[in-house]
Amino acid sequence: MNAFPFQVLNWDAIEPTNHNGTTGFATWQAFHMNEIRIRKVQYSAGYEADHWCSKGHIIYCIEGSMLTELTNGAKHLLMAGMSYHVGDNSDAHRSSSENGCLLLIVD
Repeated sequence: MNAFPFQVLNWDAIEPTNHNGTTGFATWQAFHMNEIRIRKVQYSAGYEADHWCSKGHIIYCIEGSMLTELTNGAKHLLMAGMSYHVGDNSDAHRSSSENGCLLLIVD
């Protein structure tokens, strides 16, 4: 990480934006710090991503659960208290959530 000053972030001050999936939607609150993006993301119940993603992420599941599928067919269930980590252009993935979830994502 490149140098940046100490900061405190009030997530309530970040305006949410909605992003439709194939089904359901994701609500993002995003903060940019140099080349790093930090997001608090809420997936609705029945959410399914509308694309395969090749971007690297560190994702921590705060509540609920989501299923992430890789292009090789592998599926991984992420539940509250768990995280996953993937680098840029490593394993294309897409996520869904049957009952909704709340995530903290750094990419």
